[in-house]
This record gives sequence, C-alpha cells and structure tokens, in this order.
Amino acid sequence: MSQYAHPEVLVNTQWLMDHLEDPMVRVVEVDMSPESYKDTHIPGAVFWHFPTDLSMPDFGMNLDPTAIEELLSRSGISQETTVIAYGSYPGTGAFIFWFLKLFGHQKVYVLNGGHQKWVAEGRPVTSDLSNFPPTSYQATSPNPDLRVFQAEVQASLEKTDCVVLDVRTPQEYSGEIFMIKPPEGAERGGHIPGAVHLEYTNTLNEDGTFKSVEELHALYSSRGVTADKEIFPYCAIGARSAYTWFVLKYLLGYPKVRNYDGSWNEWSRLPHGLIEQ
Repeated sequence: MSQYAHPEVLVNTQWLMDHLEDPMVRVVEVDMSPESYKDTHIPGAVFWHFPTDLSMPDFGMNLDPTAIEELLSRSGISQETTVIAYGSYPGTGAFIFWFLKLFGHQKVYVLNGGHQKWVAEGRPVTSDLSNFPPTSYQATSPNPDLRVFQAEVQASLEKTDCVVLDVRTPQEYSGEIFMIKPPEGAERGGHIPGAVHLEYTNTLNEDGTFKSVEELHALYSSRGVTADKEIFPYCAIGARSAYTWFVLKYLLGYPKVRNYDGSWNEWSRLPHGLIEQ
C-alpha cells in the first residue's frame, strides 16, 4: 500500500498516548459545543469553541491575527509548541491544521482517527479542565497561498483546468438545507454552478481514520478531481473544505489546492451570485 504524500503530518493514538506528559506538546480539541469536552476529553487537552473562538457573528472565519494570538497565548502555545488537533466531528483536526498553518504555526499535526478512535480503543479520558501558563504568541498575517477568494472562484467557473469542489452533504448541495436547517427568509440554498459534489466524510474509514492513498485517488479521480487541475473546495463556513484541502494537499500531494473559506456563507449572500439547485 502506498504511503501518503506527507505521512509526517499525522500522529496515531499510541504516539499521543506516549507524549501526553510532554510539556512541549499541546493537545487541542475543537467543537461546536463544550458539552462533549467537559466529560470525555483527552487528558491535558485545551478546548476551543468554534462559534466564539474561531468564527465571527456572521459565521465567517475569524482571521484577525490579534484574535489568534490571544487564543494561542491563553492556550499555553508558543511558536515552539507541538500542537495535536482533534475534535468529536470527523476531520476537525485537519481543519485546525489548515487554520494554524494559515497563521504560520509550523508544528501542528492531526490525530488520525480523532476522538472517535481514541475512545474506541479505551484510552484515558477526563473531565478535568486543562489550564497552562499563558505565552506571548506572535502570529503572521494569513498566508494567501492557502486561500482562494470569491472573485477567483467566480472566474474559474469558465475554466476547464479548475474544479470547484462542494464537500457538503447532499441536502446542502441540492438546496434542501442551508447550513444546518432549511433556508429561511433571504437565505438561498443550492450550490455554486458547475461545482463537483463529493461529501468530505467519504474520505474516512468507519473508525474515523483516513482512507488509503489508493482509495482516495480512486474517489477523487472518479469525480474528475485530479492533480493536474486547480482545486477550490468549499462547504458552508470553510471548515470541511479546509479538511478537504488537507486531504488533497498533504495526503495525496495535489500541488494546486486552495480553500475557499468564504464558502456558501459568503457565496449565497452575494446579490447577483449565480446558484444552481
């Protein structure tokens, strides 16, 4: 079986088990709700609440370097800290990988299988809250090479060497669901015209680990998502598409992938934005 293009960005549950007491390793759990963290998080993990720590009131990503510096500083993370990311949702760790890389943090890794695999293996969990001495983190400005903006996505719709990749659920893609509920008021459901649909969870095994290189190549190539093209993944608010960016770039080695983090939250609100259902 072939290796991933960059297998070094993944850590397994045994590696993390062996490094739980390492002061230079910080485990980060990210979730939409703090409830799961309170009772069954990995010992030593700090909690980031997506709606308040990583997003804006309009659901867009909070990409203010000052806000990121405050978040990392109060989490006890310095530029030299090794960050291991996971969450209770599939692929959360890969989203955090993109997010921290965006601001220049080099030592970030994804826990393969995440919370699901950790618990299934009977590894220790705790309800004790984790606190660490604050640091003085200095973030870089967001790296433009990791992002694509709405105007370029719009321009790509006429190009045969670009793929706009919708990684949401079928219900979101069809317009039945707007983010997490049916469209209401001025909300518009559907997808970017011509977008290829491939739900991000199709890249995972039942235990929450990533599928093999061969399986991933077959999955994407069957939809015309190939390494010779520019790939612009999107979702609702940019997190699932950041996960897909990670899979394509770091597991498969695709050279031309950028995350459309504005995603459907931005596109659907454009006054004259074209939408298909």
